[in-house]
Amino acid sequence: MMQSIQALIRRYQLASLLVLTLLLAVVLPLTLDIFRLNLVGKYLTYAFVAVGLVMVWGYGGVLSLGQGVFFGLGGYAMAMFLKLEASDAVTTAIQSTPGIPDFMDWNQLTALPAFWVPFKSLPLTLIAVVLVPTLLAWIVSFAMFKRRVGGVYFAIITQAVALIVTVLIIGQQGYTGGVNGMTDLKTVLGWDTRTDQAKYILYYICVALLVGSILVCRWIQTGKAGTLLLAMRDKEDRVRFSGYDVANFRIFTFCLAAALSGIGGALFSLQVGFMSPSFVGIVPSVEMVIFAAVGGRMSLVGAVYGTLLVNAGKTFFSESFPDLWLFLMAALFIGVTMAFPMGLAGLWESHIVPWWQRRRLHRARTTGGLAPAAASVAEAPVAIKPAPVEAAGSKSSGSLHTVGGHGAIHGST
Repeated sequence: MMQSIQALIRRYQLASLLVLTLLLAVVLPLTLDIFRLNLVGKYLTYAFVAVGLVMVWGYGGVLSLGQGVFFGLGGYAMAMFLKLEASDAVTTAIQSTPGIPDFMDWNQLTALPAFWVPFKSLPLTLIAVVLVPTLLAWIVSFAMFKRRVGGVYFAIITQAVALIVTVLIIGQQGYTGGVNGMTDLKTVLGWDTRTDQAKYILYYICVALLVGSILVCRWIQTGKAGTLLLAMRDKEDRVRFSGYDVANFRIFTFCLAAALSGIGGALFSLQVGFMSPSFVGIVPSVEMVIFAAVGGRMSLVGAVYGTLLVNAGKTFFSESFPDLWLFLMAALFIGVTMAFPMGLAGLWESHIVPWWQRRRLHRARTTGGLAPAAASVAEAPVAIKPAPVEAAGSKSSGSLHTVGGHGAIHGST
């Protein structure tokens, strides 16, 4: 049993995820007070977006600068349910029209809009949290990828979508709360989410869903789809000529990232107690890309660490240096991306792992646990067998190979 578990961990490279889970589920709750832990829970809601960006940007090779839209849609879907629960007839008895949210009454609405009615049901709300962002992502990605629009053009289009949705939310104040958003979100089916016990429960729900999301993404990465995503990122035309529909794979990945972002937004509304258009626009979307870049755009676990580091730095700098914190954050972003182009995960692979291996080898030598022959073998470089070369004059061919968990397409002419 233990051997099968170890084999599973090695196959899917889950050791780093186990360390992260231990940190989030045990170490932080035992060392932080409830206020700081609630802040960490808020940071982890952004990590859902960063994990999705690893899939769509790191593996798929498509940079999206509008992920805040999907985060906001999921957050607004949950906020609508919470706002309706907080707007019962007794609580809103002083309004001109009791039973509707306060901002609707301020804007002289006399009845609940039809598209708000499904959000009286928690199951329908949970479906909308995932379905609404995914549907918008499918519309945008289908229109773009089927026409082979990618690269910087796709990034600009996603920015435009973020701007359009932000203006729409702010402009429809009577239906969305406008620039102020939705506030006073405090109960779920009568359960007060403001108590310390509720904050602990919501934190652990967030951790569990985040770990589950990473497992799903890691399963996709280690399968055929992950290999094809890497191949499409590096040699898109060869994958297309091999008979695969590149657009469908990218649409799937983009929709997956949108669904994860929607889940993060819903958890944000639950833990923080409000949702506003400030989390939907271009600026938060770019910040979410920075989270993935700092952690490492090829590492799911690294994206979580990057999110925690950037947001913890933002909190620390804003509290300690209120006049300089924006400059310090800019220095952090620039310094990390220039010094470590592959993020924290790249630093780990290029410096920490080799140092740890050298230390283990030195310790084994000094303790006499490694025979001289074994030491020489351990130090010897590993020879890489070259790929066979076809005879000259053979027909053009292409094949898809998996090397070290990554995909590449090799062709010969």
